[in-house]
Amino acid sequence: MNRRIGMMGLALGIVVAATGCRHEPEPLLGTLEWDRISLPAPASERIVALDVREGDQVRAGTRLLRLEPERVRSQLQSAQAQASQREQSLRELINGPRREQVAQAQAQLAAAQARARDASAYYARLQPLGRRQLVAAADVDRARAAADDARAQVRTAQQALLELRNGTRAEEIAQGEAALQAAQADAAVQAVNLERLDIVAPRDGRIDSLPYKAGDQAPVGATLAIMLVGQAPYARIYVPASVRQRIAIGQTLPVTVAGGDTVYQGRVRMIRSEPVFTPYYALSGSDAERLSYLAEVQLPASANGQPVGAPVQVRLAGAAHE
Repeated sequence: MNRRIGMMGLALGIVVAATGCRHEPEPLLGTLEWDRISLPAPASERIVALDVREGDQVRAGTRLLRLEPERVRSQLQSAQAQASQREQSLRELINGPRREQVAQAQAQLAAAQARARDASAYYARLQPLGRRQLVAAADVDRARAAADDARAQVRTAQQALLELRNGTRAEEIAQGEAALQAAQADAAVQAVNLERLDIVAPRDGRIDSLPYKAGDQAPVGATLAIMLVGQAPYARIYVPASVRQRIAIGQTLPVTVAGGDTVYQGRVRMIRSEPVFTPYYALSGSDAERLSYLAEVQLPASANGQPVGAPVQVRLAGAAHE
């Protein structure tokens, strides 16, 4: 009898010990976040106006701040003037030469022809004198060269007049059109650069940070404003490799924000395929040497009032594990 009681006590002890080894699944830890948008500086210009403060709710298209526009405005005016010049040059090519230019070319041709006749006559008078050696041979050669040069000048004037009468070539017009398009494109770029000096909100959201103040001159690409956007925050959590298979996109998980009792039903919207090292605040026991997978759990709009960066916990449903 005593032996039977001893065996029952031993069995009960084993059951109690086994039960003591079982524990609830440890929660997945993380922080409460919003989608963030960073607005970079398009140019290294001084901030001349700040229209919002940190924490303000803004609508899409609201101007947040403005950079000094003088330098970019001058570049725009220069580009516009260059485009206007190219446009007038193209118009001149299309219209062709003026009547006055044609008349001037005709007069130059007539003058060249007159000089050619005079040079040819002088050379004709020297030829017989040269054959009789009454003048030097060098004088005859110079007269012949002058007559040849005068005839060449006549041909040049004739071709110049013909060029004016034929009008502008199609290739020259095409070059003028291309030059005009390039100048207009440059002016459009400068207009966009000027418009971008007004930093506006691309989406509805809340101003989270304004790193620079009025009067500061940030370098190109520096973040001028950070916005929190989206309909609701999300929980960024770290999933240990041991429970990775229990998490899937679209799955609903209970999320609790530290300091509150409300349990939000969140939907898993993303989970990384590559693991990362577990952050320091998620280390616990045997998990300290394991890898974790970054995941995001979208919360409902009812969680909008929760502070950004607050610690969150996500508990997986299911039976306890060893």
